[in-house]
Amino acid sequence: MEILQGKFIGNERGFGFVKIAEGIPDIFISKQNKKDAMNGDIVQVKVMNEKHGNHSEGAIISVVERNTKQIVGTFQKNKNFGFVIPDDNQLGTDIFISKSNFGKAKNHQKVVVKITKYPRKEMKAEGKIVEVLGFANEAGIDMLSLIKEYNLLNEFPKPVLEEAKRISKTEIKADGRRDFRNKEIFTIDGEDAKDLDDAVCVDKNSDGTYTLGVHIADVSYYVREGSLLNLEAIKRGTSVYMLDRVLPMLPKELSNGICSLNEGQDRYAMSVIMKIDSKGKVIDSDICKSIIKVTKRMTYTDVASIIEKSNEETLNKYKNFVEHFERMKELAIILKERRLKDGYLSLDIPESKITLDKNGIAIDVRPYETTFANEIIEQFMLTANETVAERFYWLNAPFIYRVHETPDEEKIKELNKYLYNFGYKIKGKLEEIKPKAFSQILEDVKGKEEERVVSNLLLRTLKVARYEAENKGHFGISSKYYCHFTSPIRRYPDLFIHRVISKYLESDYNISETIKEKYAYQAQKYATSSSECEQIATKAERASEDIKKAEYMESKIGEEYEGIISSITSFGMFVELENTIEGLVRLADINDDYYIYDDINKQLIGKETGKIYKLGQKVKIKVANADKQTRKIDFWLIGDGPSF
Repeated sequence: MEILQGKFIGNERGFGFVKIAEGIPDIFISKQNKKDAMNGDIVQVKVMNEKHGNHSEGAIISVVERNTKQIVGTFQKNKNFGFVIPDDNQLGTDIFISKSNFGKAKNHQKVVVKITKYPRKEMKAEGKIVEVLGFANEAGIDMLSLIKEYNLLNEFPKPVLEEAKRISKTEIKADGRRDFRNKEIFTIDGEDAKDLDDAVCVDKNSDGTYTLGVHIADVSYYVREGSLLNLEAIKRGTSVYMLDRVLPMLPKELSNGICSLNEGQDRYAMSVIMKIDSKGKVIDSDICKSIIKVTKRMTYTDVASIIEKSNEETLNKYKNFVEHFERMKELAIILKERRLKDGYLSLDIPESKITLDKNGIAIDVRPYETTFANEIIEQFMLTANETVAERFYWLNAPFIYRVHETPDEEKIKELNKYLYNFGYKIKGKLEEIKPKAFSQILEDVKGKEEERVVSNLLLRTLKVARYEAENKGHFGISSKYYCHFTSPIRRYPDLFIHRVISKYLESDYNISETIKEKYAYQAQKYATSSSECEQIATKAERASEDIKKAEYMESKIGEEYEGIISSITSFGMFVELENTIEGLVRLADINDDYYIYDDINKQLIGKETGKIYKLGQKVKIKVANADKQTRKIDFWLIGDGPSF
């Protein structure tokens, strides 16, 4: 039998999977065959002849490396011993705490535990409480627990802050840069944004073409190789946004200060000037170091009011710039139409807007509303990212690309099983599927009841985008060349490629092989570390939303809502409400019949009644339970479960 090595990904119900490598299917591990492995451990797995669905089944034979050194959880205190129940329900074990290792922890407090003994045979893991965070219902403890759980960097070391303060006082001079200070340039962001790293302007030329200027904060001028700021930014990899707080990649002296493209202030930028024809094709481009002065700091709300002519007061306030925003709208429409024609996946899946009170308690959850003003910035940033990536690909420069590969054949086959229920199918040869096949489905479902569900199904089929030193194209935006260039204040890959671009500009595109080799090594190293940091940040951000959604629904127990079935599994079905909140209706809680899970058609069928529950179906539910500690929400179908 084959023996492989990989990472164990646990499941709260006891089983798990071992991830071997990109492109190799995960191996299913039953509860009985996981040995003493904990979530995140590197393990050796023996592949058996049995199958579990589409996965080979395996048995863990040894743990090679423990990846969990400490955990965050809730302390359950007894007289002479206690347990810590981990917040990470994938971990697979409670942690036993002897009386001598209680520290100052009180019953039901959130704590940080250092693991002293790992689980073995029938024995649980053991640990020592090293930090008491506070009671779960205290303001901010839920987010602090997440910061500790994901080992996020919450504060900057003093020497890094001192370096940032010193750099923030740097005098800004033109210094041979292209001077755009007399040009009409705008930032367009959300009302609360403080780190403004992109500004735009659009001119229409006499020949019918457009000139799009995308000006990005020149962070690499301030954050130099070998500096403490650079080393800290590498560690963090990205800024993390957790509802009531931001854990920035760079200190606020830079992120909100000298690097931020604040209105009316001279700022250093890296500018991409693109000439675009009437069909949305970039026919000429230039990349340069520049100095700019933002004319106005605009919000998405105000720009939307201007281009939709929906608010007379806003139109009067910005009457001198209305024509400029109309040009932006005109060009963004052209760019988007060209992308959609190429197969760009315009997934209409609303994000959640969660409102907190002054104590950090969730008081409202609803879909985040976007306007065409958001679309303007998205289209301009996509165009700049593609232009930069293509230029440096053909220069054979050491670079970090944003890679999004074609979905796996098996995943597409699985998707088609779901789509069959709605009368759709991904067409074409699965081994060489094109983005257009996916975008056609999105076009077919637009405006229909099943649009949200089908969009989610397509999203789950796509691979996760990542950073690589090798260009492999971007499936989701149907682009051959793509990178992240436009957010160097909050993403390290953007900062790194700014540094590479600066080196090429300084040497008039003639850099030495020694420098090329150095940057090629760094590109591989930082692409890997940045992808890992991004994955952790994404998990933490999603967990923060899950906590607050559950917290919000804790006050809604017994209330009734209408939702749609968003997912069906062997243990129940998930129902998504209009406010973006999702909850589980457990199979055991559906009382009007015994339901059988139809894996082929992805539906539940009543054995006696023949009643069917399928994806996209509207159902009425009652909130049965919500728990911010477990981050879970349970629903009952109306008519089932006890009355309140």
